[in-house]
Amino acid sequence: MPFIKETDHLPVRLWTNPESVDERTLDQLSNIARLPWVFKHVAAMPDVHLGKGATVGSVIAMKEAVSPAAVGVDIGCGMGAFRTNLTLSDLPDSLKEIRKAIERVIPVGKGSHRDPVIGRAGLYLDDAHRKRVENNLQASRHISRDVLGSSQKERIMKQCGTLGGGNHFIELVHDEDQHIWLFLHSGSRNIGKTLADLHISVARKLAHNQELPDPDLAVFLSGTPEMEAYRRDLAWAQEYAFCNRLTMAALLFRTLQSNFFGDLRMEESIMCHHNYVSEEVHFGSNVLVTRKGAISAKKGEMGLIPGSMGTRSYVVRGLGNPESFQSASHGAGRRMSRNQARKSFDIKDLMEQTSGVECRKDGGVLDEIPGAYKDIDEVMANQKDLVEVVHSLKQLVCVKG
Repeated sequence: MPFIKETDHLPVRLWTNPESVDERTLDQLSNIARLPWVFKHVAAMPDVHLGKGATVGSVIAMKEAVSPAAVGVDIGCGMGAFRTNLTLSDLPDSLKEIRKAIERVIPVGKGSHRDPVIGRAGLYLDDAHRKRVENNLQASRHISRDVLGSSQKERIMKQCGTLGGGNHFIELVHDEDQHIWLFLHSGSRNIGKTLADLHISVARKLAHNQELPDPDLAVFLSGTPEMEAYRRDLAWAQEYAFCNRLTMAALLFRTLQSNFFGDLRMEESIMCHHNYVSEEVHFGSNVLVTRKGAISAKKGEMGLIPGSMGTRSYVVRGLGNPESFQSASHGAGRRMSRNQARKSFDIKDLMEQTSGVECRKDGGVLDEIPGAYKDIDEVMANQKDLVEVVHSLKQLVCVKG
């Protein structure tokens, strides 16, 4: 059951002990709860931590309004997990060449493909996937003209099927039955952030947002041209992020199949957003729900909750808890900033905490060290009323952005 934090407007329901949440994050949640458009309460997931404007790990339902900051700047960021026909016994003793092959085929950080990979013959695992990606890229011509110059059009094409940086990852993992899964986490790349920044800037200037506790919490109101433009760009970027993950999955599958496992097959797939907006009905009312660092956990719905690169991740099934607006956490959540992590740990710590995982062990990924994240087991324990665990996944290979 959640802890209740009262504010001078609506309460905040926290699926973690408030004493474990820093004061700035609690203040940010209180600011959100004070917005006049917020419905019922604010739900804070067990991985909750400070974000820009709105808290990461927050679920916010609004009536006739939406805040771009409550979606996040990486619109449509999310995960995909794909169970294969491989088992642990099928893998070679050394996984280094597999990691290198992944790094060769999937650009990371700010990188792009030299040439667009969409439409490549035989790439996609399903013809419907190929058509979905191609349709999304064709629809990009409808996004805001303020960002759609010729260079951005080219970048959209070339970044489809790329990882990005930060906490994004590609992993080979195994479950409790020794089945091998491909597991990945990425979003809408540069275009998602560009669109988010554009619309947050527009929202901040609107008259009804001038007296907010935090200017970054500015909202768009239903029935306005600003809301219409944001929802159009938002829907496209959410789909682009999904198509980006579909394309990466196809590249990964074909690379592993052609170089290492000739009889590789996909047997199950699960995909979910965790930075997005959805029109839903809660407590009998039509609302716009933003999940920023949270997944949908409707009753029976499958979801993915990753830990850090040296711990474990989970495949879960939603329990449909109405108090969380049928949501759950999107991961372990950071317990310290990237700068704090670099100051607190060294390469020796990184090597110890990622022992047994084939991954980079250098200063470029030090801020992603497991010690910078909350305890994933504690996070899962705090949301037993939100999801049930279906599979526990342990990292074997991890490629970071």
